[in-house]
Order: sequence, then structure tokens, then C-alpha cells
Amino acid sequence: MREHLVFLTGRLAEPRLRQVLESLGETPFSWEIRQMGVQVAALMTPELIARRLGSVEGASKVVLPGRVRGALEPLAQKFGVPFERGPEELQDLPRHLGRKGPPPDLSRHDCRIFAEIVEAPELGIEAILARARELRLEGADVIDLGCLPGRPFPHLEEAIAALRAEGFVVSVDSGDPEELRRGARAGAAFLLSLHEDILELAFESEATPVLVPARPGDLESLVRACERLARAGRPHLADPILDPIHLGFAESIVRYHALRRRLPEVEMLMGVGNLTELTDADTTGITLLLMAVCSELAIRNVLVVRVSPHCRRAVVEADRARRILFAARCRGTPPQWIDPALLCLRDRRPFTEEPEEIAAEAAQIRDPNFRIRVARDGVHVFNRDGHVVSTDPYDLFPRLGVESDGAHAFYLGYELAKAEIAFRLGKRYVQDEPLRWGCAVDLPEEDLDRHRAPGVTLAKRRGGSAS
Repeated sequence: MREHLVFLTGRLAEPRLRQVLESLGETPFSWEIRQMGVQVAALMTPELIARRLGSVEGASKVVLPGRVRGALEPLAQKFGVPFERGPEELQDLPRHLGRKGPPPDLSRHDCRIFAEIVEAPELGIEAILARARELRLEGADVIDLGCLPGRPFPHLEEAIAALRAEGFVVSVDSGDPEELRRGARAGAAFLLSLHEDILELAFESEATPVLVPARPGDLESLVRACERLARAGRPHLADPILDPIHLGFAESIVRYHALRRRLPEVEMLMGVGNLTELTDADTTGITLLLMAVCSELAIRNVLVVRVSPHCRRAVVEADRARRILFAARCRGTPPQWIDPALLCLRDRRPFTEEPEEIAAEAAQIRDPNFRIRVARDGVHVFNRDGHVVSTDPYDLFPRLGVESDGAHAFYLGYELAKAEIAFRLGKRYVQDEPLRWGCAVDLPEEDLDRHRAPGVTLAKRRGGSAS
């Protein structure tokens, strides 16, 4: 039997919802719309739905607007059919309905993140522990203690012991063989980095060595070191070294590919800092691209640093990228339409309404509350008294008539600034909600089972109002 879907909505959104569903043409399901007697669809509550919905006999599922908040399980129990939230924007409904299978599982990945504390010798034990805890929350699996050339690290052993006492896996990164020995004796799980000239260190402890070329670009020396440890049955990781742009970057990518072809079974590591730290560009795209190389070449370890301020989210980005890429690889698809966390500055579909649709909605408004929308032609502000559009908030504000109402003016100024940013960058704007910056910032997760009337509470508190 064909599925039969019941869509719940409000008065303002009903015409557009119908238009979207009719535009789907022939579908594998039948559908109907129930208008729930509220002006704004997002203001529906589970209690209101329970009172007004009536019979849903024959329905396979009831679909609510994505911004409806409140527990849905009691509704499912009362009416005997599943209730689910659709997307937050009607523009996304066709894709939501056409999605095959459940949403992607982002709990899985197959790449280990080493997060380096570059200035570890300069930090005290408590500072090292605090940094390690922070990095673990961001997604790090191994805490890498960076040793500085010519700078003593007298508390190296104490730092490793303190980290291990809190359950951290530790690596030591040094060009000094004696520091590597000290780290291994203290219980470090990994040693970065060994080459064939100091390979005997690999046989002095149970720590797993990360092998690098004996000289820059010398792939053959790396292969020889890997083959020697493989013959001895010693676990190891191999890192051909990623070079900065214009200092061998393209050729270094080739080395990773060549090593994978030469040694198909070797475990590899890529340090991404030479690109993220030494390139004045946003790190999200760089990180995803490098993690994609790792995904295709089965490089299951990455070393991430976050020294420069523009790299401060590098570990978070690497963590999200590994999950997105794992899900994409399992699906056999490009990393598209899986998770928007790395779309920080722009959105794939920023404008959810056409100017003509906003104008039609504005013509129906009969109250003084200001609504703010963003479309391809600029920022729209409307209420019962009029509808103005501009790409410049300074042009909009004098036409709103709120100069003498300080609280209202503050609220509108704040919202118009957000709206302009969204318009300029090509981001989605939702009145009374923060702009979404992907994984570039931390936002508290909203409890979808806890009802909050979107817009109204916040707007009234600030002297404004929104639908």
C-alpha cells in the first residue's frame, strides 16, 4: 500500500506548503494538509495538536513543521501513528521526503586524531592537562606533546604520567632521540618521528614509532624503514610529510599516493599543520580536502595543530570531516548533503523564499508585529503598515517608524544586522535565532522536546515581535 502522509501547518504557510507538495508531481505517497487554526505553524504545541487534529485513520505518518517544539511520542501514542518533524524550511521539504533510508550516522569514523600541544615544554602540568581536556572534547584521540628544539623539557615524564592518569593516550614529538627515549620510558604510546638513521630507537620500547623520510622528500628511505620494521613484526605508522604550498606541496601529495601503492598495508599518518597553519585561508575547506585525501588513501591517522588563531577550530573541523567522509564513503557518494557543519560562511541554499512569496505573505498580515525575511533581492521587513525591501539596513531603519521606541529600535537594529550579514554572505536567516556558523562556533544543542514559542517570547522581551 502507498504511504499516506498528513502535513500539519498554519494559516500563513498553508498556500506555500500546498504549492511545494503539488510541485512534486507523482509521488510514491499520497498526502493531505491539515491547517491547525494558528497563524504561525511553528507556534503549534503538542497539546494544541492533540486537541485539534481529529482522526488520522489511514495515515502512515504525520509530518510537523521543523520548528515545532515539544515531545512527539505522546502524540504518536494517542493517535497510533508516527509523528515526525520535517525540515525547518519548506524549501527543503522535497529533499526531506525523497531521502532514502535514515539520516547519515555521524557517530562513526575510522581516522585517529593526534592533537599536538606545540608549546608543551613551556606549560606547567596543570596547563597541559587543561589543554588536553579541551582537545579531547574537540575530538582528539591522542595528545601529542611537542618538544621544542633547544628548549629543555624537564617535566616531560611528569606530564606523561599525569596525562595517562586521566586516561589520555600520549605521543611525544621530538627531533631529539634522547627526548624520545625519555618519552617512551615514561609510557608514551607513540613516538614522532623516527627515520632510518635512528631506527634502533624503535626496538628499545613498546611505543609505536611514526616513521618519516631520512631527508626531505626521500621516499625510498621511508620505504626501507617501513620494510625493516615490518620484517621484525613491529607496529609503525608512516608519514611521507606534507609540505607547505610552493615548498613542495603537490609533490608531497604524490608521495602519499606513491607510498600507498608501494606498501598497500602500511598504516599511515598525515600531519596537516603545514597547510592549515601556513596558508591564510579558512581552514574548513583545507581540512576537508586533506581529510578526503586521507579517506581515499586509507590514511587513518592525522596530526592536527592549532597554533595560529585562524586555526583555533582545526581539531573540531578534522573531527567533523572524518565523520562526514566516513558516511559518504559508506554511501559511495561525494561528501554532499550529509552534514552542513563545514559550511560555515555560506549555505548551499541560503534563500528559502522568493521575493514574490514574501510579498504575498506580507499582504496577509493584519498585526503591527515586524517580520524580517532575507531573499535574493535583499532584506524584507513588513507588518500591517507596510513592506520595505533594501540591501542596506540604514536605508530600512528610518522607514520603520520606531526611532522613539528605544527597546524596539534596539531589537530591530540587532535583527537587521544579522539579516544583512546573511544576505551578504549567502547564509540562511531566521528571525530571533542566531546565525548558524557550522562547526566554527559552539552552539548549545536545543532540546526539541521542550516547547518554546519561536520568535514571540524573545521579540516581546526585546520590544519587538516576530512570527
